[in-house]
Amino acid sequence: MPERSTVEVDGPAIRRIRKHAGVDMNTLAEQAGITANYLSRIETGTRRRVRPSVYAAIRHHLGATDDELLAAGEARTQRT
Repeated sequence: MPERSTVEVDGPAIRRIRKHAGVDMNTLAEQAGITANYLSRIETGTRRRVRPSVYAAIRHHLGATDDELLAAGEARTQRT
């Protein structure tokens, strides 16, 4: 099965987990290789789809799971 070009994320969940972990937006953005503005658009839901590499970096640095960070339908798709 070919790799997906983008994945749909749950931006508010990313923000909630980031804040709970005590990580500021600039730090997570730098760790993920994106700008703080881009991360802000993800977290507010303005940008719902991201490249798998960006998603993987955010997930890794937050220590979160697919179920926590992916949009509801997307999480099911990732498991199959």
